[in-house]
Amino acid sequence: MEMPLGRAVRIWSVESYKCLEEYYVPDMVQLDDFDFDESKVVGLIGTRICIWRRHGKRSTFPSHEGTLPKGICMRYSDPEAFVGCEDGTAHVFDMYSRRCSRIIRMHASSLTCVALSEDQLILSGSSLGGVSMTCLSDQRVATLKPSGSAGIKTLCLNRSSHLVFAGSTAGHVYCWDLRKMKMLWETKASTNVIYTLQAMHNDKSTLAVGGIDGVLRLLKQDTGEIVSRCVMETEAPARSTRKIINARRCGRRISEDTQIDSIPRTLRPPITCLAVGMKKIVTTHNCKNIRVWKFS
Repeated sequence: MEMPLGRAVRIWSVESYKCLEEYYVPDMVQLDDFDFDESKVVGLIGTRICIWRRHGKRSTFPSHEGTLPKGICMRYSDPEAFVGCEDGTAHVFDMYSRRCSRIIRMHASSLTCVALSEDQLILSGSSLGGVSMTCLSDQRVATLKPSGSAGIKTLCLNRSSHLVFAGSTAGHVYCWDLRKMKMLWETKASTNVIYTLQAMHNDKSTLAVGGIDGVLRLLKQDTGEIVSRCVMETEAPARSTRKIINARRCGRRISEDTQIDSIPRTLRPPITCLAVGMKKIVTTHNCKNIRVWKFS
């Protein structure tokens, strides 16, 4: 699933590489974030939440502007949507009553990312650094401190290992063990912003990381060691504005001492989001491309 220029949500098949469904954002507003399940797509559009029913109706709430502060990020876990706001609060919405059931002060600065567990644990990253966590049952807030002060850009919670991973605006990747509330490792993965990181559900071995330098990195979850760095071997063809172009290209692994700046930007456009499967990793890029990386 992708969010092109914040104006629509599209669902793609990674088998046929075809767009299966498309949902447009109402009123020409910006789509800031989204989440989905089998029956619906839930999107954050400024100070409102939009619900697209699969093959059905669209609805938005709250109906009155100003009810919700400016939202930055969101996650959805039926029956609730969790919105991180620029004032440092997390707003919890019941999707059926469409009312805000809780407002939790998570940070003193803007929330930049949110992650959820199956047992109602909420984790959030801050623009000034640090990861806060709270449980909906008691709403007490605990903090996981990184070693630096760079903002946290992305979070990933591995529910099977109780590990939480965070990527920073300074290119660091952090890992904490939630059972011990202790940092396990820190890795300088890039010289610039980490936009996204993900691990496959129930996998305890590999963490995929992407950012502004366009290099896809694979890390060991237990140590933070970077085991692979990947870019495209050849340039993608020119895009057409009237039709979708599918092309097969070879990727290549680069060594630790490779000068990233010497690799053309066309081979490594910024990775804005990624998803991890058994033998595939899907990445989206700000050049409007979607790449499917296949690993044997």
